[in-house]
Amino acid sequence: MTSEITLFVNPTAGRGRGARAALPAASALRAAGFSVRTVLGEDAVDALTRARGAVEEGTGALVAVGGDGMANLALQAVVGTGTPLGLIAAGTGNDFARSLGMPLKEPAAAGRMIADALKCGRVRDIDLGRAGDRWFGTVLASGFDSRVNDRGNRMRLPVGRFKYDLAMVAELGALRPIPYRITLDDGDVREVEATLVAVGNGASYGGGMRICPGADLTDGLFDVTVVGDCGRATLLRVFPTVYRGTHVDRPEVSVFRASRVELAAEEVTGYADGEPLGPLPLTASCVRGAVRVVGP
Repeated sequence: MTSEITLFVNPTAGRGRGARAALPAASALRAAGFSVRTVLGEDAVDALTRARGAVEEGTGALVAVGGDGMANLALQAVVGTGTPLGLIAAGTGNDFARSLGMPLKEPAAAGRMIADALKCGRVRDIDLGRAGDRWFGTVLASGFDSRVNDRGNRMRLPVGRFKYDLAMVAELGALRPIPYRITLDDGDVREVEATLVAVGNGASYGGGMRICPGADLTDGLFDVTVVGDCGRATLLRVFPTVYRGTHVDRPEVSVFRASRVELAAEEVTGYADGEPLGPLPLTASCVRGAVRVVGP
């Protein structure tokens, strides 16, 4: 393995934490004997082109510095190449890094962990979800949660997480059940009225909300969490339990496992790793061992 490591940096992640996190991460990697180059980009397309170029040139690892959006972009560059992916969590949610057991918002510690893992050959292959030509590591969200994202993304003010808190309050006021058609694997079809449907390769989204608490990154299967038709009062009772993952014990919630899931519903956008995929219907496949990651 080459001793050159590529840092793939989102300077705006976490209101500038990405840029600040790159420095101690790079210092930790250099202290361990690696040479470090940094890849930025004028926009997401340019950044991905540069990251893919580094992978094609044979970098020893691509280390994404930022949040789940940056991790998702890095996945598109390394999937299927055998180049290890490392994560320096410096965003708002950091759910992919959380699922890999990486330190959160501790860039020097994460850099040291990645350096040690690369030296010891401590890498592993994990599953990814694929929807169309996009890969994702955590959760494909649809329904109430994706409508909160839609509304929050349209709001110019306020900034930060508070914007999405306000968007959630607004969506609660407009809450109504969504008719879904869910097709699992080779034809097990369910037509349900649901508040949301989440397809989890990983367990959490939204900064630690364990919407699919039983999801395993190495079993070749999604966990599909269906939150049934809930009124506002019920949803507000269910919501806090998602952080513990105990919502799956409630009668309104069902969990299925499948390697291929098709979701169909009217006027619903799918989001994966917090990034918009487009309107339903969408089909997601769990691809076993699709990417190599560095970690504990």
